[in-house]
Amino acid sequence: MEKLKKLYKQYHEVIMYLIFGVATTLVNFIATYVLQHVFGLAAKGWQFTLTNAIAWIVAVLFAFFTNKKYVFESKTVGAAAYLTEMAKFIGARIATGIIEIVLPTLLVKAGLTQSLFDFEGFWAKAITSVIVIVLNYVFSKLFVFRKKKEAAPEKAEDTEEGTGAESASEDYRNE
Repeated sequence: MEKLKKLYKQYHEVIMYLIFGVATTLVNFIATYVLQHVFGLAAKGWQFTLTNAIAWIVAVLFAFFTNKKYVFESKTVGAAAYLTEMAKFIGARIATGIIEIVLPTLLVKAGLTQSLFDFEGFWAKAITSVIVIVLNYVFSKLFVFRKKKEAAPEKAEDTEEGTGAESASEDYRNE
């Protein structure tokens, strides 16, 4: 059990990203299905593209809030920093969103038209989702929620063996 805890702690971010990546993909697929079956946008061509675009917007909003809070545990302070982070996230997602919107349509036009559970173009959308999930993690990790490196202690007494005054002041700043 201790080994599992250590692995979870070591890979917490990746595990959480995978969990919320799957959840975001499900949000995207559910939105697509609803648009196809409730709003009748199941036809190939522009309706399929419109369906993917709307589903993508819904998924991006879900992903920003879950990635910020649960995956990368961002601690941005202030409206400007929050909006900057959101703008970076949306910018990165626009880049992968182009792939998310265009690639399934291209794959369907290329012949990957198989349906699953009455879901038109399921495999085209599934392949695209895997590509997009990987790219989104890389962009979020390296560009959007990049953690600043902490400065190394300047003196030996600043370590855990020090007086503890530094730790107390650090705890106060984190509250």
